[in-house]
Amino acid sequence: MANRHLSRSIVIQSLFEWDFNGNKNRAIEETITRNATEFAPGVKDISFMKVLGKGILEKQGKIDAIITKAAPDWPLEKISMVDRNVLRIGLYELLFEDRKEVPPKVAINEAIELAKTFGGENSGKFVNGVLGAVYKELGEPGKDESSQKKNKIIDPATLPVDKLIGALVFAREGADVYLGLIHDVFGHWTLSKGHLKEDEEEKDGVVRKVKEEMGAVVNKVHDMLGSNEYIASDPKQGKIKKRVSYFLAEAKFDDLQAGESGGIDDAQWFKLADVVNLNIYDDILPIVTKGIHILLTKK
Repeated sequence: MANRHLSRSIVIQSLFEWDFNGNKNRAIEETITRNATEFAPGVKDISFMKVLGKGILEKQGKIDAIITKAAPDWPLEKISMVDRNVLRIGLYELLFEDRKEVPPKVAINEAIELAKTFGGENSGKFVNGVLGAVYKELGEPGKDESSQKKNKIIDPATLPVDKLIGALVFAREGADVYLGLIHDVFGHWTLSKGHLKEDEEEKDGVVRKVKEEMGAVVNKVHDMLGSNEYIASDPKQGKIKKRVSYFLAEAKFDDLQAGESGGIDDAQWFKLADVVNLNIYDDILPIVTKGIHILLTKK
């Protein structure tokens, strides 16, 4: 495995060249072969480089969508070319490689080292923040199998708070009640959420975000259902505490359409009885359960 880091270095150089040329040359194997011959003459077997480079391009659309979700304040085209392609390598190995071959911590650490070597002064921190956010969304696989070193204890009370609003959207059609949920690129059904605009009231923000993320027209925003908090990694600030206040929002039972956000790929209505079979984030379930209880008792 001693040559794996060198191999990834060749891949990042080749992806940079591919990106610089406007993503026109999809046959990246030729670029990798040329760069390996010039910069890694001691590596006899370059199959790992070719498989990695080809795999990244095949999954590029999904990977870029995840970057957009994990770094919402950084449009993909605004991320430096080096950082963008380091993230593509790190996310491909984190999400699509065999974890026995490339453990999640290895994928993240290797990407950070590439960012430090080829990127700017803050590249390592940026890549660490984005990949760390994705790793948390995945449930931190392999965390218990990592080194025995104890992680530094973070006091949530000392972290900066990022406030968001969200909504459990419902609609009535005849005698049935439906919940409107969005599906994210991590494979979960979840609730619309986002930041308020400057001087925007919470309920106005709910109406706007629901329209943006699922195309639903909200008729009424009811009282707040509750809130949840979680620690996340921000590319600029490092560890932060996100606090989301969720409201119950009643909408028209019209066709839903996923918004243009790269992190969302579907939006659908579900009957209440069908929600139990969906893959929903654990911290969202109490909000959904409380909302369903209210809807059933007021039916």
